[in-house]
Amino acid sequence: MDDTDRQLIALLRDNARLPVVTLAQKLRVARATVQNRMARLEREGTIVGYTVRLRPEAEAHRIRAITSIQIEGHHGDEICRLLRGHPNVVALHTTNGRWDLMAELRADSLEAFDQVLNGIRAIPGIASTESSLLLSTHKL
Repeated sequence: MDDTDRQLIALLRDNARLPVVTLAQKLRVARATVQNRMARLEREGTIVGYTVRLRPEAEAHRIRAITSIQIEGHHGDEICRLLRGHPNVVALHTTNGRWDLMAELRADSLEAFDQVLNGIRAIPGIASTESSLLLSTHKL
């Protein structure tokens, strides 16, 4: 990956709906160059998809939280697999330090969040959790 690829990815992160012609103009390269680079980045798995970003208040799930998860023993892969398939887990990150995983959770209400969190805590191999509710977003 070179600087042009990184600039292309930055433009797509900002607005994945930019036309190829606009991307080419901003990068000062030919349209075919942009198309070829995007195809290569997709083929190599660097770009795995394009998505929509919504304002947090526009989403149905009104409660958002970051939950830190500590895993007992060697259950990491199994717990990651279970949480990846969980409908209330929006993002999942491995980390170092005291916490093994950070999960972004969403729920429709505090009661629903409580149920989701209790369900996650009941998964065998999860030693402890700590959650922080996300109150406002200042940058997407």
